[in-house]
Amino acid sequence: MHNKDLKRYNFHILIIDDDQKIRLLLKQFLENNDFRVSDAENTDQAKKIMDSLIFDLLVIDIMMPGQNGLDFLKEIRQTNSIPTLMLTAMSSPENRLDGLEYGADDYMTKPFEPRELLLRIQNILKRFTKNIKNSENQENTRFGPFSFNHKSLNLYKNNISVHLTNSEQKLLNCFCKSPNTPFSRDDINNSLGGNMETRSIDVAIARIRRKIEIDQRYPIYLQTVRGIGWMLQTHEEENDN
Repeated sequence: MHNKDLKRYNFHILIIDDDQKIRLLLKQFLENNDFRVSDAENTDQAKKIMDSLIFDLLVIDIMMPGQNGLDFLKEIRQTNSIPTLMLTAMSSPENRLDGLEYGADDYMTKPFEPRELLLRIQNILKRFTKNIKNSENQENTRFGPFSFNHKSLNLYKNNISVHLTNSEQKLLNCFCKSPNTPFSRDDINNSLGGNMETRSIDVAIARIRRKIEIDQRYPIYLQTVRGIGWMLQTHEEENDN
C-alpha cells in the first residue's frame, strides 16, 4: 500500500502528550497530511476519548504526570492491539526495550523531525493493514461476487448472506480450503470424515450450483473436472490482471 493509499483511508490518530505545543504541532502537521487527529493531555483523558471513538493508531508520550505512557500501553494491550508509536525524551536502550516489550510498534526520541514521524506512522499503518488483509484472506475464500468464511461457514454474495444447509456448508468449505484443486468423491468423503454419501454429495453440489451459478449447465465456479470430480475455480489469475 502506497502513501497515497494510506491518505485515502483517512486514518484516525490519537496523540497523548502532556506538552500542549507538541500536541498542536503534531495535530496540525498530520492533518495537513490528510489524517484525522484527536489529542489528549494525559491517559485518563485518552481513555475517555477511546470509549467513544475508534482510532487506527496511538502516539503516546512516555513521561507524563499520573499514569505514564508505558503503564498505559501495558494496560491497553490486555484488550487492544491498536498500533502504537512511543515518544520519549529518554534515549537509553532500556527505555526503548521496555516500550517494545510492552507492545509498542515503534519508538522515537524527542526532539524529532515531524517528517520522520510521518514516515514511521505510515510504515506502521502499512504493516498493520497488510496483516489485516492477510488475516482476512486466510479466513475467506473469494470467487466472483462471493466470499466464503471458513470459521462461520457462511457464504456471502456482495456482502449479502446466502443461505446454505449444513451439508452445503461442509461441502463448500471442503472446496474452499483448497480452491482450484480437483476433488474426487473419495477425496470429498475423506475430507468430511466419511459423513456424506455419494448421492448426498451429488445433490449438495447441484444445490450449491443453483445458488452460485448463473447457468448451472455451464458452471463458472463449481466446475466439473472430467474423469476426476469437481473443482472450485476462483479465477484468481484473471482477477489479478
